[in-house]
Formats: sequence, structure tokens, C-alpha cells
Amino acid sequence: MSLDSRFKDEALRQLMVEVSACKKCGLWRSRRNPVLGDGDPSSPIVFIGEAPGYWEDVRGKPFVGAAGRLLDEILGKAMMPRNSVYITNVVKCRPPENRDPLPEEIEACSPYLDRQLDLIRPRVIVTLGRHSTAYIFSRASIPFDGISRVQGKVYEVSFWGERTYVVASYHPAAALYNVRLRGEIENTIKLAGVILGQVLSKS
Repeated sequence: MSLDSRFKDEALRQLMVEVSACKKCGLWRSRRNPVLGDGDPSSPIVFIGEAPGYWEDVRGKPFVGAAGRLLDEILGKAMMPRNSVYITNVVKCRPPENRDPLPEEIEACSPYLDRQLDLIRPRVIVTLGRHSTAYIFSRASIPFDGISRVQGKVYEVSFWGERTYVVASYHPAAALYNVRLRGEIENTIKLAGVILGQVLSKS
């Protein structure tokens, strides 16, 4: 493990300690486990969902329920196994009954995501769902008027002084309710993999 990897691992452990003690919004009252992230913090690609669900809350890891199994399958088809990427959410604690996170919850929790991204500094960011897309677009000063309008599109932005690509996708959970969306999600994640390959080939 390189010095850089050890630094990232330790910084993320410290961040997890902070998240575990966080009471900046009311979600701490009903959570079982906060969910920081999972995967390789040295990966050049990060997937950002919205908030933990039931099984994520139980296990303390993102995307381990039905939507997570679908994401794992799609990542495999795109030749990006789960352990080769980093996965996280905008909100780190499960909203009751899996409701959408509230704006004040996103505002309270997003600094943790910012710190994760500042540590990892990915070259490709895949936003999964409207809440994560809206947040990352706001960071990049990109107008956002609905996930269906930006699904599958690629945006070139400047983060950390480097060219970074933001790829917007529906959340995998959407395909559990509307199977027609699965193909769109698969194509979007495959596209993100192609972009990642192009980025790495130039570095």
C-alpha cells in the first residue's frame, strides 16, 4: 500500500468517526449505522448515490440492497468490478421509510461528501439519481432541471485544478420499478467506463 493510499485510508477512518458522532440533522436519531463509503479510495472513478436504504443502514455500506445488487451487475458488465471503484452517497444516514432526503439534510451532510471527494479527487464522477446529480451540478455551476433531461450526458468540469468528467445517471433503484430504464443506466455506466479508459490512457 502506497503512502498516498495509507493517508487516504486513515483520513476516511477519521471522517467515519466524525460521521458516527454527527448530530447536524435529525437522521441520527433513527439510524442504525451511518454509511460513509465503500470500495477503493484510490480509484479514479466515484459513484454517488442519494442516501442509504434499509440494508445499507443495517450493514453500514452503500448499495447492498436490491439496487446495489443491480449496480454490481451493471458494473461487472462495464468491466468495472465494485472493488475497483469507490461508492458513496450524498447523505450518510438513512431517511425514515426510505423517503427522499430533505434539502436541510443534504445541506448538513454534503460537507462530508466534499471531504471524501477532496481526498479521492476522481477524474470521473457518476451521479446516481436526482439528488446527487443536483448537488454535484451545483458544485460545478451547471444548471439542473431534472434527471431525465441530463441522464446519459457527460459534462466536462474543473475540479481540483484538473479536467473532471461528470456523468449523470438514473438511480439503479429506478430500474427496479421501471425495467425500461435499466438499459439506459447500463449504457450510461458503460460510457463512464469508456471515458475513464480514455482519461487513464492520457495520464
